[in-house]
Amino acid sequence: MTYSEICCEVEKIKERYAESDPFRLIKDMGILLIFSQLGTEEDAIKGFFLENKRIKTITINSDLPITIQKIIAAHELGHAVLHRRTGVHAFHEFGLFDESSEFEKDANLFAAEYLLPDEEVMDTLNSDSTFFSAAATLRVPMELLDFKFRIMKWRGYKLVEPPIHSNSNFMKNMEVPGDADFYC
Repeated sequence: MTYSEICCEVEKIKERYAESDPFRLIKDMGILLIFSQLGTEEDAIKGFFLENKRIKTITINSDLPITIQKIIAAHELGHAVLHRRTGVHAFHEFGLFDESSEFEKDANLFAAEYLLPDEEVMDTLNSDSTFFSAAATLRVPMELLDFKFRIMKWRGYKLVEPPIHSNSNFMKNMEVPGDADFYC
């Protein structure tokens, strides 16, 4: 999908539901939200979207810190919104997490656009923040901020090149730190 299509979907959802919390938005959209203990090991499933017989379900790993759960929820919501007509409805750790996965890239862009308003990102950067400190202030992984930078550059913002270039599968490989470690 294009940046324009993804941003348009996020804008439509924000206008229709006026909800900034992905957990409440999921429920407002009639999607079943399940929290399940799936472990904290590096290869543990962090979340997935499943549609079966027109029943949409997002499952989130409840063993993760709440800040990461929120990001995973927005990412899985991206799958529910953007990929509902693809015929692929289960997003697990299987083949969809390779670097070239357009589905994962789309869901990451959706989550970045949904969770990070342009103005908040710019205000944080203009407060003399580095890329890494901006990610910490915004309480998101640096990889998600990289995806937001891509959207903002597409919109015409003049931003420095981020010091990283995130892969579409960064959530799969994301370590599960404690909240204190996550934002330092």
